[in-house]
Order: sequence, then C-alpha cells, then structure tokens
Amino acid sequence: MKPSLTVLSNEALRENVKRSLLEGAELRTQLVEKCCDSVILAAETVYDALQRGGKVILCGNGGSAADAQHLAAEFVGRFTTDRAPLAAIALSTDTSALTAIGNDYGFEFVFSRQLLALGNPPDVVIGISTSGRSKNVLNAMETATEKGLKTIAFSGGDGGPLASMVDIPIVVPSTNTARIQECHITLEHIMCEVVECLLFSGRTTARDDNASRPNRENHLRSTASTSRWLRCVQES
Repeated sequence: MKPSLTVLSNEALRENVKRSLLEGAELRTQLVEKCCDSVILAAETVYDALQRGGKVILCGNGGSAADAQHLAAEFVGRFTTDRAPLAAIALSTDTSALTAIGNDYGFEFVFSRQLLALGNPPDVVIGISTSGRSKNVLNAMETATEKGLKTIAFSGGDGGPLASMVDIPIVVPSTNTARIQECHITLEHIMCEVVECLLFSGRTTARDDNASRPNRENHLRSTASTSRWLRCVQES
C-alpha cells in the first residue's frame, strides 16, 4: 500500500527535489573558480608528503567523519587507478581511543591527542568541517601546526576560524550544510584523482621541476600547477 501524501502534493515534492538539484548544480559551477587552484595545491601537498614517506591524516565530525573515512579508504584501497596502497588514516575510526580521550580529556581533544601520538613530519593533516568551527578539528589543526605538519581544510560559508589557521583552505561558498557536504566529497574525490595522476602517471610536478611549493601567500594562484594537471589529464 502506498502512503498517502496528505501534506505535499507530488508536484510540490518534485519542485523541492528539482530546487535542491539545481542548487547543488549551480554551486558546483562556482567551485571551478573558487576552489580549482586550491584543490590542485592540496593534491600536490599530499603528493609531496607521500613521496617523502609521510601519510595523510584526516579528521571530522558526523558527515565529515564519514568523508574522512571515505577519503582514507580511497587512498589505502584505490580510486581510479589500480596502484600501490597509499598511507592514510581517519582519526574517527578508533572507538576505543575516541571514547577514552573523550572521557578523560574532553571531546574537543579526541583528534589532537591522537595527532600527538601518530603525526610526524612529513605527514599532512586534512580537517573537514562544514562550518569551520568544530572545536576538536581546530585543536587538531593547531597541534598539527605545532608539530610542523602541513595542513589542509575543507570548510564552507566564510570558512570559519579553520580557514585562517591552515596552509591550504578549500571553502565551499554556501551556508547550506547538505550542499557543502555534497561539494566536499566531490572536491575530495578530485583531489584524490589528481594525487593518483601525479604519483602514477609519470608526469612532472612542482617538486620535480624545482617550482616553489604551496604556501599561505600563493595557495589561491598556481598557473604552473594547473597547467601540469591539465597536461596530465590530456596525456592520460
């Protein structure tokens, strides 16, 4: 038996779905200008860490925790290329550590405490927070910086304090949490794709041709990085 639609008609429901899909599509087109260069720089930073024997460490809460685990799985397993596994770990997966640290020190320290134990240069830390204000993610980024680790953030809206405390902020220009999360996984997938291309395609990178590495001042502009990625795609 089909449930009766007593509140919204089929047409109203269809309009709601259509509106959400169009909103998401429009937001993705904005990402081309807003996030393209920073995603490439993030991928090159991950590439550099992996080339030097480091690992990718990810953290986030709720849906962002799921993203962190998802992306770690893409690196350790495979994404678009059948290749060697890449070292990555999500700090949201060890329930014993999470509950012990949360109980003994407080939930705001569940990621930073693990980073103190597990993170060392040349590791790179990726924090995911739709608001950019999750206290435990902020603490993790502060700890990462103190330990000399490169930091990347996926955020939304105005980026929150998270965007200003990392090496490479990637900020989705929206205040709708669901749309931000949808864009985050898209951007994270693309970043993983670029990393695979740089590591396994045999193409040159900034590190190979002695170009400068990403930093706070130039993270939004990198014509050379964009050209390398486009060349990689065209020649694949």
